[in-house]
Amino acid sequence: MKIKNSRLEALRLIISSQQLGSQEELLMALQKEGFRLTQATLSRDLKQLKVAKAATMGGNYVYVLPNESMYKRVSTPSTVREMMQMPGFVSINFSGNMAIIKTRPGYASSIAWNIDNSALPQLLGTIAGADTIFVALKEGISKQEATDALSTVIPNMK
Repeated sequence: MKIKNSRLEALRLIISSQQLGSQEELLMALQKEGFRLTQATLSRDLKQLKVAKAATMGGNYVYVLPNESMYKRVSTPSTVREMMQMPGFVSINFSGNMAIIKTRPGYASSIAWNIDNSALPQLLGTIAGADTIFVALKEGISKQEATDALSTVIPNMK
């Protein structure tokens, strides 16, 4: 299952960073990243990700992801391997007993889930969007205490 999840994430990143119009092109891009699969498997993956084809300004059709805000096309893409190694956490800012954590697009809900399921005694809970997490701190908790607690769940935070 871990291989499939990695393959699906690689497929998302490839589709969001390149304009590919055929399954053959997608298979070659995945092969460059070390994923070897059949056209049938790719077709099932595309269906699971709800990938569609959309017209470009030039009139060609390319694969697009259903939630464009999470995987916006980038003009100078990194390799998929580089993108997959980048941490989801970006920054944290505090105001009173609140914290706002910024993440890479699409990472907020999974990081918030990890925070909530860690049952950190310093926190009341979280609310996540696509790239932002609101964290409610318990009264009297300092920024340093909150940061120390959160860094047990988000290791690249420090």
